[in-house]
Amino acid sequence: MGRSRFFNKHFIVLLGNGSTSIIGFGMAYIIFHNLSVAQAGIWYLLQSFVGLCEAGRYGLLATATVKFYAGTDKDRAATVLGSVWFLALALSGIVLLINGIGLLYLPFTNNIEVILCIKWIGLNYISSLPSDVVFWRLQADEQYSKMFWFRMINSCSTISSFIVLALIHQFTLENVIIWNLLTNCSSSLIGLIWYKSGIQYISRRSKECITEIFHYGKYTFGTTLFSSFLGNSDIWILNFVLGPASVAIYNLAMRLMAFVELPLRSFATTGISEMAISYNANNMHQVGYIFKKYSGMLTIAFIPVTALAFIFAGYAIQLLGGHHFDGISGALATNVYLLTMVMAIAYPIDRFNGLALDITHHTNTNFYKMVLVISLKIVCGLLFTEMLQNIYGIIIANYIGMAASIIYGHYYLRKYVPHTLSGIVSTGYKELVLLLQKNIKPSKQ
Repeated sequence: MGRSRFFNKHFIVLLGNGSTSIIGFGMAYIIFHNLSVAQAGIWYLLQSFVGLCEAGRYGLLATATVKFYAGTDKDRAATVLGSVWFLALALSGIVLLINGIGLLYLPFTNNIEVILCIKWIGLNYISSLPSDVVFWRLQADEQYSKMFWFRMINSCSTISSFIVLALIHQFTLENVIIWNLLTNCSSSLIGLIWYKSGIQYISRRSKECITEIFHYGKYTFGTTLFSSFLGNSDIWILNFVLGPASVAIYNLAMRLMAFVELPLRSFATTGISEMAISYNANNMHQVGYIFKKYSGMLTIAFIPVTALAFIFAGYAIQLLGGHHFDGISGALATNVYLLTMVMAIAYPIDRFNGLALDITHHTNTNFYKMVLVISLKIVCGLLFTEMLQNIYGIIIANYIGMAASIIYGHYYLRKYVPHTLSGIVSTGYKELVLLLQKNIKPSKQ
């Protein structure tokens, strides 16, 4: 079997996401085994707010960086990077200002969740800024090997610090937050020094390019922010209605969703670049084919993955959660995971639908879709969680939101990129067979 068959861009991205997911499992294992259920819930609550802020930055600039930078000449690329840095720093200033105002509230509360979130959100947000810009540039340049090693720098340093804290019996919630911040800072510094972040091009920015990126990114900003809000709203509703322990149980189940998110993120990373290049070349037929190819392949592939989840879910929950999740807590986490896995079969169509709308300059449609879905999820989530007084209320809301997202997205994307659901499945099946034949069939000598 030829070595080159595996070491393509898809494999490298998959390897990077897989390695990150394995390290993520390791960190979750350490957290769940060394913090109480409530403290673990507070940790994930903090990360949800940091993730929301980072999602706003990603939404405004990540897709725009790839779209306007990929395949351009050096002068245009420098202008785009300088403009991206200007907007990133401006957005960071806004977040830090809001966080600074929040600090004024600290003397008036004794709520540990509120205190920790206000103290650490801004610092965590700014610490990852250079790393994000480096990652977007590497993605636009399709330098997937460098993306892999740069990602490993942050992930490996973080889990190493967690292991040391656990070994010396200093694994407290506050120490975990501090060391997570320090490893983010070190990765960003390395990115600035060795990975050509492009910050030197900030002087090459132009008002026209800044305006172009902003007007393109304002809808992806809203879409991605609402998408993050969509996922994190589950955590906030659970914390508000049921308390931080329910947040820990829910997040334990979601850790195992990496088996779905791993290939989904990997193919989305390469797919968005391919669609952007095809769209910039005015090849709409190819844009549609790429959409059908990736969404169909992954939809079919997720069916056997879901079947395997029903066999091994209980064992995985026990291993990852430890003794804190024996009995009812463990059974609840297992059921939440299995119900979510069934819904995940539809994830690829929904994800690539959103990417295709963004790349074809219909970001406003994608934004309106997210407004509809987030509204449904919040209303249904609060309603069913209050009614049932357990986590299953959130799962019901998630199913309703996913159905609405797919129906709305499919209806509007068909106007711009003609396709059918049967065409997605047939194209995906054909491409999946070709991929397996290419990588599994022994090469002729």
